[in-house]
Amino acid sequence: MSDGETGREFRLAYVPGVTPAKWVNIWTERIPGVPVTLIAVPAAEVVELLRNGGADAGFVRLPVDRDGLSVIPLYMETTVVVVPKDHAVAAVDEVTVADLADDEVLHPLDDTIEWTARPGLPAFTRPATTAHAVELVAAGTGLLLVPQSLARLHHRRDLTYRQVPDAPQSQVALAWPTDATTDLVEDFIGIVRGRTVNSSRGRTPASPAEKPARRQAQKPAQNGSGRRAVPAGRKRKGHRPR
Repeated sequence: MSDGETGREFRLAYVPGVTPAKWVNIWTERIPGVPVTLIAVPAAEVVELLRNGGADAGFVRLPVDRDGLSVIPLYMETTVVVVPKDHAVAAVDEVTVADLADDEVLHPLDDTIEWTARPGLPAFTRPATTAHAVELVAAGTGLLLVPQSLARLHHRRDLTYRQVPDAPQSQVALAWPTDATTDLVEDFIGIVRGRTVNSSRGRTPASPAEKPARRQAQKPAQNGSGRRAVPAGRKRKGHRPR
């Protein structure tokens, strides 16, 4: 960590259902001098937060408006249908979209799944949030299709969920303002991509101030004359006889 990073913080936004703990734990081990501030933000608001400088980077759900943003897709989430425990769907391990054709399916305004054709029958209302939609499912007014992590987040004892393998899936990605790709952002990209602590900490090529230290650490042992020692049987390259 450079002296300029001491005392700074890294602001990381994340949308509901994403658990950033594993990446934050690695950050804390590698860069203990820079604390991480976590910012929970609704999926519909995370892009605006990033563009306005409210966070250095954030976990988003695709698709998003990428104008001015750099985006790294990370993983796909299984789509599930949330139903009351006494619903017929609860008796099977998984269902298809076609199986839901006769059910009313809620479509919240903050839905993160990109549908080409919405499943089931239209519900009587469009709830503002997924959390409200879950409450309506519990009231018996419809079913709800969401990424599995959101079904877990809004778990209720009177509800259950089943996988819908042929439904579109939600994709989680890391995004940040392209014009604000700082060293700390590069560090976090490296962590998310699984790079080790020895792989330039996930950054782009080292700055001039960092390079000499790395070369010094790898400098071969020298002999007593101040010249580099050459292994036996190996000729010096480029040496001209006098």
